[in-house]
This record gives sequence, structure tokens and C-alpha cells, in this order.
Amino acid sequence: MDMNYVALIGLIAGICTTISFLPQVIKTVRTKETKALSLPMYIVLALGMFLWTVYGIFIKDVPIVLANSISLMLALTVLRLKIKFG
Repeated sequence: MDMNYVALIGLIAGICTTISFLPQVIKTVRTKETKALSLPMYIVLALGMFLWTVYGIFIKDVPIVLANSISLMLALTVLRLKIKFG
């Protein structure tokens, strides 16, 4: 398969996974309601996204870096609100 198609698949996958996270982030930012959210889950999720970003940088894979760095910022937003509002 041509590398352009592989990169395109990676970009589309990254867009889908990042966009899927947006409704939770928007709802949490608007309502500040975090009681039902799992703190350990968001800590592990953020750590995983950080590590994927670092991995993507090492292997110079733009789709991995973009998707995970954007998702990391969204996860850290929710994590910050979870810590602040419980």
C-alpha cells in the first residue's frame, strides 16, 4: 500500500478518536460536573496519550503525534476539572 494512503488512514483514525472525546470535554467544561468520572482512568489515559505522543515523535509519525497531543490536551482539561471539582 502506498505510504500516502497509510498516512491518510492514520490521520483519519486520529481525527475520529480525538473528535469522539470532544462531547465529554465540552459537557465537563460547561457543567463542571465530574463526580461520575474516574480519576484513575483519566490519569492513566493522559499518561498513555503522553507516551503515544513521545513515541510518535521518536518514530517521526505525524498522525500519532497530532492525534495524541491534541487528545492529551483534552484529557488534561477534564483531569484538571476532575481534580478541582471532584
